[in-house]
Amino acid sequence: MRYDDIYVAGTGRHLPEAIETADAEKRGLCARKDVWRTGIQAVCVAADAPPEMAADAARQAMKDAGADPSDVELVLHASVHYQGHDLWAAASYVQREALGNDCPAVEVGQQSNGGMAAIELAAAYLAARPAGGKALVSTGDRFAPPGFDRWRTDPGTICGDGGTAMVLARGAPDDGRSAVRLRSAVSVSDPGLEILGRGTRPFADAPLAAARPIDAEAPREEAVSELGFAEVLRRLRDGQVSAVGRALSEAGVERAEVDWFVLPHLGLPKMDVQFFEPLGIDRARTTWDWGSRIGHLGAGDQIAGLDELIVTGRLAPGQRCLLAGVGAGFTWSAAVVERTPGVVG
Repeated sequence: MRYDDIYVAGTGRHLPEAIETADAEKRGLCARKDVWRTGIQAVCVAADAPPEMAADAARQAMKDAGADPSDVELVLHASVHYQGHDLWAAASYVQREALGNDCPAVEVGQQSNGGMAAIELAAAYLAARPAGGKALVSTGDRFAPPGFDRWRTDPGTICGDGGTAMVLARGAPDDGRSAVRLRSAVSVSDPGLEILGRGTRPFADAPLAAARPIDAEAPREEAVSELGFAEVLRRLRDGQVSAVGRALSEAGVERAEVDWFVLPHLGLPKMDVQFFEPLGIDRARTTWDWGSRIGHLGAGDQIAGLDELIVTGRLAPGQRCLLAGVGAGFTWSAAVVERTPGVVG
């Protein structure tokens, strides 16, 4: 969908101290065969619970936006892994801790694409509402044992912990300062690939019944055996290319006009196959140099990456950035943002 008056009013992130992958090898946390090809140099490791990190990031985003809790009309919280309690709504915790208002607070799944999906949903919600409204999107994940082995659960991807947040607003800032405008947001899906996360295993009665920690590789191998490697790879690439192409088209932007790309912090082999090669993206025009020292933040890579570009000034006024994501299911999302020139002097 194309947008004309939706803006990224504020961003925030809570990223704990990172552990070097080389140090993790020395400590016996991982084997070299599991990490050396990924290109990931360090990953953030947290002691705090995911919703705590998300709430901290949300408070930062609200401060950055100069927003009042009464302005926020929707809270969306996305995550991949366990949030710390059973039969509990993490989105409401983030709302309570960061806002304390009474707007709807909803959780978004779709695994690693949850943050991108939440941005699109929040933008569409605001577009249907009167001008002046705001929405808060948050993400939070902690990939800890016994349920998750950040080094081995999803071979080729090393997961990092952290929380991120974004405040979206309908309407440009009143003071005319440079702002980040959302020009488009698009998602596409291929439910025929959901088997990649399920495999041939029967449905279980409780979490972690199939494997402890979670084993993402076994069901993927079973699905690939059934569908064929070439077919799976083709569909994975086609989904991402379609989402990116549609987002660029709806934004009225050519790929060559994009200054920055914010992509998931996956290992380099996956990045090459799913992003760099099929989309013709130069790694130097991405946040990979930074993300390779963070790890895959589950649903939060794109918000964290955009925040990094904004905070460091790498996304300069007049420049455009494309955010892209993929999540089990399968869904692919892409969004185009542009930093407006703002008032000079």
